[in-house]
Amino acid sequence: MSAEATSPGAHSRRRGLPRIDLRRLGRAALLGPASRDRLPDAMGHVADAHRAHHPDADLSVLRKAYVLAESSHRGQFRKSGEPYITHPLAVTLILAELGAETTTLTASLLHDTVEDTEVTLDQVRAEFGDEVCYLVDGVTKLEKVDYGAAAEPETFRKMLVATGNDVRVMSIKLADRLHNMRTLGVMRPEKQARIAKVTRDVLIPLAERLGVQALKTELEDLVFAILHPEEYAHTRALIAENATTGDALAAISEDVRRVLREAGIAAEVLVRPRHFVSVHRSRLKRGELRGTDFGRLLVLVGEDADCYAVLGELHTCFTPVISEFKDFIAAPKFNLYQSLHTAVAGPDGAVAEVLIRTHQMHKVAEAGVVALGNPYASVDGPGPADGTGPGAGAEIQDGERTDPTRPGWLSRLLEWQQAAPDPDTFWTTLRADLAQDREITVFRAEGGLLGLSAGATCVDAAYAQYGEAAHRCLGARVNGRLTPLSTVLSDGDTVQLLLAQDASSGPSPEWLDHARTAAARIAITGWLAAHPEAVGPPDATPRASHAPTADRRSTANAVVDLPGATVRLAGCCTPVPPDAVTGFPVRGGVVRVHRQECRAVDRMRALDREPVAVSWGDASECVVTLYVASFGRPRLLADLTETIATAGAAIVSATVEPPSEQRVRHTYTLELPDAAGLSALMRAMRDVPGVYDVSRAQHPATA
Repeated sequence: MSAEATSPGAHSRRRGLPRIDLRRLGRAALLGPASRDRLPDAMGHVADAHRAHHPDADLSVLRKAYVLAESSHRGQFRKSGEPYITHPLAVTLILAELGAETTTLTASLLHDTVEDTEVTLDQVRAEFGDEVCYLVDGVTKLEKVDYGAAAEPETFRKMLVATGNDVRVMSIKLADRLHNMRTLGVMRPEKQARIAKVTRDVLIPLAERLGVQALKTELEDLVFAILHPEEYAHTRALIAENATTGDALAAISEDVRRVLREAGIAAEVLVRPRHFVSVHRSRLKRGELRGTDFGRLLVLVGEDADCYAVLGELHTCFTPVISEFKDFIAAPKFNLYQSLHTAVAGPDGAVAEVLIRTHQMHKVAEAGVVALGNPYASVDGPGPADGTGPGAGAEIQDGERTDPTRPGWLSRLLEWQQAAPDPDTFWTTLRADLAQDREITVFRAEGGLLGLSAGATCVDAAYAQYGEAAHRCLGARVNGRLTPLSTVLSDGDTVQLLLAQDASSGPSPEWLDHARTAAARIAITGWLAAHPEAVGPPDATPRASHAPTADRRSTANAVVDLPGATVRLAGCCTPVPPDAVTGFPVRGGVVRVHRQECRAVDRMRALDREPVAVSWGDASECVVTLYVASFGRPRLLADLTETIATAGAAIVSATVEPPSEQRVRHTYTLELPDAAGLSALMRAMRDVPGVYDVSRAQHPATA
């Protein structure tokens, strides 16, 4: 295999995404536009690719866009020496090959005109309409002279907001980045590395989430070659070496064709080479690679039912590797991807991975949202030109747009970016958010679905469902069982979030340890910044998420020298009469009351915080948090709650941690009608069979 054939682009060509002869395009562009009625020669490949997907497409608007782009970019050259018009032509051809509709291609031809020429958005709108204007504006960079170092993150923020209203914005950006990455060799090495890192951290995850695999895989290979040249060279050598030993998948593919032919199933069987990064990952996973590890079989059929018929024949006539089976047809991925995945072993023991899908599934698997054509054609006309974008009226159900081009992850990203006004925070959080490589779906106990990143916890679910109201979350039930807020959710779990009625309740700093989603982390960080008293002394362990502080009916009064102050009982030690107590002023005219033996008191005094004297009033009601340690047994929770109810106490919140070595830890926040009954209640709870300790809330100090 030649060096040309082993470049990342060679694999892309074999996967159906062509490279472009820039010199030939450049020569055609230098000749200028064609006559008034004829399509310019430089547009020939674009026209052929577009008509292959859209035979009845009207090319006149593309000719008009090319004429404007060519004339406005005339005299501009890329660093590689080609006329600048070759870039928008190349980007447009990439999108045309993926099946993009005419409006996207029109905007693609014009995508750099407003940024780099004298053409204005008003001119684009006047000549091509609101939709094309919106797309061009969406991909136009912000000026460094106006934004300085914040220009890049703010440009991406602008593009994401525009993508939220019209996903075609990001389609153009991805194709634009792919062509720039293909021609990055003329840049300085340090600039190549910087662009490659942004591509890796932001553009590739976005391509994955939008399902545009054809762009994603080539971008991965191009980034791999720049950031990991030694591993890339080794992988390239392996691919070249395998090419000289014959195609190990050819014999298996012929056997598959024969089996399906005899079964009367019309199918196309192709050998699909793995791209560079895929081969590299396989080598890391499996060690030494065999010939069948350099590609996969792709079986294309006409109907969904045929996919399962093919699967049945393969598992009957070959030895299946059951652990490799995945059904993404019955349960599509969040990025629209559908296929059956399996693996079969040939007579010599060689294992071949097989992908089974319909032709339409294959189109979507390669092109993702681009394959949807004009996703807003069913909406009554284009949206306004004031930034709301076309398709803004798409139907909304359970807080999620039914429009598949506005998936849940994108909606959530757009929500949290509004709470991250600082460019650095937005840029860092965006990269972290996109690093989540898959999504899970959980069911709300009240009905409806929540889409969350893999690894999300009950804390994340609370903020996804309730927004800032989740600050009042006390606990959760997962699949009907009380669990800590730190519980990691799995795909298909049913979750019910328990909220305090008191609006002044808030999260504890340790919630940040449990939050995985950007929306949750930003909301928690914002609340804690606005309520520094909740954080406590610097060296103190934050209060637990299942024992929140609340403005409940406090029985402390006559705060010395602070008339009119609000008194709140500390959640870290939940003092009750007749505990010896002391108070410390915090922000907002509030005095936080602690038991005198609370470690937080020592920390406050070490910081020279002046205490104020507090005393218990006549009221006897109180709120207290109790920890219960027990051995696991059936009906234990029922017996404990019955004991609490018998004592006349009300359960404000309760959590039960998963058993560890047959031991279970419970946390109860209780409201007692009379503080004098606390000791008797704790004795009664200790008498419940299986319980070996009941204690008051008291968090230890950190080392």
